[in-house]
Amino acid sequence: MSIISDCHVHSTFSGDAESSMEDMILKAIDKGLQVITFTDHCDMDFPYKEGEEGLFDLNTDSYLYDILRFREKYGDKIEVGFGVEIGMQTSCADKNTDYVREHDFDFVIASLHLVDGYDPYYPEYYEGKTEKEAYGRYFELLLENIRLFNDYDVVGHLDYIVRYGKDKDANYRYEDYKDVIDEILKEVIAGKKGLEVNTAGLRKGTKDVHPTYEILKRYKELGGEIITIGSDAHRTDNIAADFDSALKVLKEVGFEYYCIYRKRQPLVVKL
Repeated sequence: MSIISDCHVHSTFSGDAESSMEDMILKAIDKGLQVITFTDHCDMDFPYKEGEEGLFDLNTDSYLYDILRFREKYGDKIEVGFGVEIGMQTSCADKNTDYVREHDFDFVIASLHLVDGYDPYYPEYYEGKTEKEAYGRYFELLLENIRLFNDYDVVGHLDYIVRYGKDKDANYRYEDYKDVIDEILKEVIAGKKGLEVNTAGLRKGTKDVHPTYEILKRYKELGGEIITIGSDAHRTDNIAADFDSALKVLKEVGFEYYCIYRKRQPLVVKL
């Protein structure tokens, strides 16, 4: 496998994950990875449903303690990165910025998990909306949020919304949202940020990685260069899942390199 790093991995420090940090590390070693970057969830102001309270509230001190502990234990076998997946909302852009600056992260993913207070994982978000309205609103809010919050390294799973729509990506086309997606890409490039290629959608019934071939092609056409690769694994058997698909798409688009982040700086690796 020519991809040596998985830069989007969750452990049980995220309430929706199933495997411990140590088990994830051991699986990554078993799969021949040289780098694993943990990016557990920090979603401030999340509107929890009853019984879900605290799922995405990260205990950062305990999290870092375990990362340092396992760096020492497994440092001769794998590099363990200290990352975070920030859940963007316009209501907490300043709090997210303060939080990121208070910690010495290696890597920060900016993701949108909520649309107008609704988690698109649940069907109620789509009630009373056409697919284009539901997906279009997601992209509008993503653009709004990355204009407010810019202390990140890459945008995570840019078209995340298509994982959970009624027909997923069966009818989804970049061209239908081109205007707003192009603005997102231009903001990312102007800010010297990057895009994540996220393979989780393939496990959840989509036809393509996040974002799609068409969006990655457009990103490159506009001058985008920074790419990271992540499985979005929440359990051990998802580590580096479908990385062969990510590699194929990136090569078809024409990318020759991807990045691993250390201390918020990209290290370029040849595909």
